[in-house]
Amino acid sequence: MLSFNRVLAPAIVATTLAAGTAASAFTACQVTDTGGIDDNSFNQTAWKGVLDAQETLGVEGRFLESQAETDYEANINSLVNGGCDVIITVGFLLGDATQKAAQANPDQAFSIVDYAYDPVIPNVLGQVYATDEAAFLAGYLAAGMTKTGVLGTFGGINIPPVTIFMDGYYRGAMYYNAQHGTEVTVLGWNPETREGLFTNNFESLDDGRAFAQNLYDEGADIVMPVAGPVRLGSAAMAAELGGDTIKIIGVDADLFLTDPANGGVYLTSVTKRMDSTVTEVIQRAMDGSFKGGVMVGTLENGGVALAPFHDMDAAIRAELKAELETVRAGIIDGSIAVDE
Repeated sequence: MLSFNRVLAPAIVATTLAAGTAASAFTACQVTDTGGIDDNSFNQTAWKGVLDAQETLGVEGRFLESQAETDYEANINSLVNGGCDVIITVGFLLGDATQKAAQANPDQAFSIVDYAYDPVIPNVLGQVYATDEAAFLAGYLAAGMTKTGVLGTFGGINIPPVTIFMDGYYRGAMYYNAQHGTEVTVLGWNPETREGLFTNNFESLDDGRAFAQNLYDEGADIVMPVAGPVRLGSAAMAAELGGDTIKIIGVDADLFLTDPANGGVYLTSVTKRMDSTVTEVIQRAMDGSFKGGVMVGTLENGGVALAPFHDMDAAIRAELKAELETVRAGIIDGSIAVDE
């Protein structure tokens, strides 16, 4: 199991909840965002953490799917009244509903994926991820692989867990330019102006297809959609074009594995290990060490990573792979800043 010890802010004061419950009586419950439990993305990856806890810790797992944002509060309240020992909400957009329920039920343990509270709510443990670190590597890789000198990205909704990927991707490409004297450009996002392309949803495959097509028409031959299941439309479009015309960089999960029908279009994926953080939250709730606060997944602790290259491995030159390892080490030791 990964260990997540880094905190976002100093002097986080947290209150430990009551001692853990025996495994045979322990229930972990999850509320999904609108992408659904089988989105091949962050909801499904978080649910895998519950399934892993079922297998390794002997807990019972339950979930409620949110069909719309108006379901968040009702779903959480249903689980509050449903005998759940820990309630895990998945996604930044559940932040307000989770806070309201947690403050109304201070003896109930909550955890939320992609959100953290300041000040800390004593019974809520946030799970957040330094995805800009891994996305920086993806941008560096893409800049080293592009044939047109143009990269693209777009998001689902303009919220921090989305734009942090786009920040890292853009800055990784710019770092490649600085190291190699190249002029690779990135369409779809500018970290300085905070302006970019967004579908304003996480569901429409048609939008995924259209946004990737538009970026391709503007010259981008590598595109990173940060939009949950929307990216399935981008991958399908890339597969239809065939060959090496356009490649996709996945996010959240290793999409070569979770979208095997389009596996050949993925250059790599920027992964975040929500499964491991969710399992660790459940473990803490069981053994009595659960505290409000935040755990952060980083390159250093394995909470975020660049996925294997799979079918693309032979196409990536050895020198670029070596550079990626050097950049990764620099991010971890602090000599390379991903936020500049």
